[in-house]
Amino acid sequence: MKQAAAMSESEQERLLSANADGRLALVADSFARLTGRPLLADGPATPRRLWIAPFVLLAHDAAPDPVFFYGNRRALDLFEMTADQLLRTPSRLSAEPDEREARARLLDEVGRQGFIANYAGVRVSATGRRFRIEQATVWNLIDAEGRRHGQAAAFSDWTRLD
Repeated sequence: MKQAAAMSESEQERLLSANADGRLALVADSFARLTGRPLLADGPATPRRLWIAPFVLLAHDAAPDPVFFYGNRRALDLFEMTADQLLRTPSRLSAEPDEREARARLLDEVGRQGFIANYAGVRVSATGRRFRIEQATVWNLIDAEGRRHGQAAAFSDWTRLD
C-alpha cells in the first residue's frame, strides 16, 4: 500500500486498535449476538486477529455524520487509505455521491433490523477506484444495556469496476 509508506503496518495497526479501545470487543460481541455466529469462526476476535482477518472489516461511530473508527488491513488496502486518513473519514464518503442515498437507506434498515446479510453495493476508494462489494454483513454495534454505538460491516467478496 504505497500511501502508507510514512507509517508502518504495525504503527497503523496500533493506531487503529488504540482508537477502537474496547469497541473492537463490541464489534465482535454485537456480531455474535445479532447473527448467532462468531465474527471469527476459528477463535477469539482479538485486535491482532481482526487486523489480519481474511475479510474486510470496517466500523463507524454513531455520530449524525458517522466517522470510521476502525478498518483492518484489508479495509485499508481496498479503500486505499492510511489508518490516519480512515480515522478522519465520514463513512458516507465510502460511497460515490449517487450511491449515498441507497447506502443511507441500507444503514436505516440495519438500524431497524439489527443486521443485514448478503448486502451488495458499489463503493469507492480514496483514489477514486470503484468496486462492488458482495455478500456483506452489516450490523449495529449495541452494548449490553442496549445503547447503539455505531455500525460495522464485514465482507470477503468484491469486484473492481475500473
